Amino acid sequence: AWWTRSGPGPPPHRRRTEAVLSEPGGETGTTERVETGVWTWRAGAQAPGPVDVFDLDGVLSDAAGRQHFLDGSGGRRKDWRSFFEACADDPLVDEVNRLLHLLDSSLMVVLLTARPVWVKEQTLAWLARYEVRWDLLVMRPDRDHQPASAFKGAVAEALTLAGYDLRLAFKRLDKVRSEK
Repeated sequence: AWWTRSGPGPPPHRRRTEAVLSEPGGETGTTERVETGVWTWRAGAQAPGPVDVFDLDGVLSDAAGRQHFLDGSGGRRKDWRSFFEACADDPLVDEVNRLLHLLDSSLMVVLLTARPVWVKEQTLAWLARYEVRWDLLVMRPDRDHQPASAFKGAVAEALTLAGYDLRLAFKRLDKVRSEK
């Protein structure tokens, strides 16, 4: 399970930043590059507290329409670039979005995705179009090819080390055809 400890992960204080967010309440939409991904705060960094974590693909977004890029049929290679480029066309999983809006407002909502940061603008536009509730979006850095579960485990550990209390995690039970 990616929300449990998956091995030694870098502590959150070892960061390469685009914008340093050392105090809660930083600027809206600020992005920071940490060794465990690219973290984008919707309305500034929040003080540690209770957190619920949601995956995007297969949980909030229905990625079934993109799976053909990864099926490898006819000897074709998996086309990860096209798979991720098409993320803006995903339909919303309405039930999960409703659940997000029903959660206690004191809970911080973290969207943790293995999508690469080069689809960040499409992802943010998708979140806005469907009015998805979120506080922190964590995406995979470009050219990071570790398994999604390892990336997500390192992020979960970094959140915990930073003092956030992970309460719930929602992830897809079936894999994206072949984990990347």
